[in-house]
Parts: sequence; C-alpha cells; structure tokens
Amino acid sequence: MSDAAQSTAAEVRAAAEAVKTALDRHLAAVERRSGEDDPAVYEAFNQLAAAAEVYDELLYDRYDEVTPFEIPGAEDSLPPYNGPEEPNALSVLIRRDYAVAEPQRLLAQAERIEAAEGEDGPAASGTVHGALGLLFGEFEPDEIASRHKEFGLEEGDSTLWVTAADEPAEPGEWLEAPFEQVDPQQVVCRFDVSAVFDDEIDDVDVDEDDGDDEETEDTDDFDSHLDEDEDLEPLDADRR
Repeated sequence: MSDAAQSTAAEVRAAAEAVKTALDRHLAAVERRSGEDDPAVYEAFNQLAAAAEVYDELLYDRYDEVTPFEIPGAEDSLPPYNGPEEPNALSVLIRRDYAVAEPQRLLAQAERIEAAEGEDGPAASGTVHGALGLLFGEFEPDEIASRHKEFGLEEGDSTLWVTAADEPAEPGEWLEAPFEQVDPQQVVCRFDVSAVFDDEIDDVDVDEDDGDDEETEDTDDFDSHLDEDEDLEPLDADRR
C-alpha cells in the first residue's frame, strides 16, 4: 500500500479480531470433523489463511511488523475447490523437471535403443535432442523417473495435479493446448516434490544435532588413548 492509503490502527485491530474468529471456527470444524477430507475443515482452513494474510499485510503496512507464521500465498497454495461434488471424470497433469547431467550417458543409452530396434536411416542418437526423443519414446515417464540416473538425468522439481470434471473431454478436444485450460478450483489434490523441502528438513536436523558436540568430543578422546603400536588387521586383505 502507498502512504496515501496507509492502514489505520482500527483496520489492523479489526483484522486481528477476524483472525481470532477464524481460529475459533477452524478449531470448531476440526473438533467436529467427519473424516480425513472433511470439506468443513478445508473451508475453515482457507478462511483462516485468508484472514491471517489480510492481518499480516495491514500489520506490516501500519507498523512495519510481520507475523511469526507463514501465510500461504497464491503461488504455493490452491484456491478453494469449486468442482463437482461427485466427479464423473478426472484429468491428471504431471510436470517433472530434469537436468541433463551426463550427456554421454544419455547418448549411450540412445545408441543402445537404436541398436535394439535395428532401424535403417540417419541415427537420432547423435544429438541430445534426438537422444531425448528416443528415450521418452521407448520408456514410460514413471520408468524414466525411477531410472533417471541410468539415463544421465538429474531430477528437479515435480508436481502432480488431479483435476475433476463433470464429463470426460471429447477425443482430441484439448490436444492443441493441453495445459492452458486448467482451472485451479477444479483441482482435487496435488503432490509436490522439491529439493526446497529437503533443505527445510536439513535445517531442522542441524538444529537438533547442536547438542551432539559433547558426545563427539568424548569419542575423540577415547580414540586418542588407543595404543598407537597395536597391530590392526586390514579390513581388506587385498588392499595395498
């Protein structure tokens, strides 16, 4: 917000009260939940997130302060589901990113595919572009995902969206632009994989391991008292 439209103290207070009300509604919905996917809990969660986001923005605008909790943003959350209650059709949208980490390994795999097929004509395996075409033409996406290292690929982020519809699409209806007509409010569920999540887990593990230094030092002291002249049998008899 600009200075001309800066939030008032009363607006911040009203937003804080809205968060308190939303918290009470969310807790009540959780206490009355009828199952794991209770729509009332989902709706209360979204209302709480929306109220908290408004409060966070007004608090920062008025007092240059932030809340201690993360507010889901549009880029990392979905809007409330507004699709059919009993879908008659589903669409599954998958995106998986890869980096070509070892081009030579990829090219070698493509050469093996061509040799097994025994097709005449110019080889497609001589370029990364051609090798990728051969690879994805030969193997299912799930198999490539499970064997990506064999093919010289390195996994990046991936996401899977399940969208609902009243009726199945007509044959060929969306083939020209398969990803342009996705309605986020039709998404039943999504599953995301990213190294960002691994980094967050690692950060927690580092904090929990801070108390292990004393034990490590004790172990080092014990090792230092070992007899330096003691003959130890090699783990590998052939090791030189």
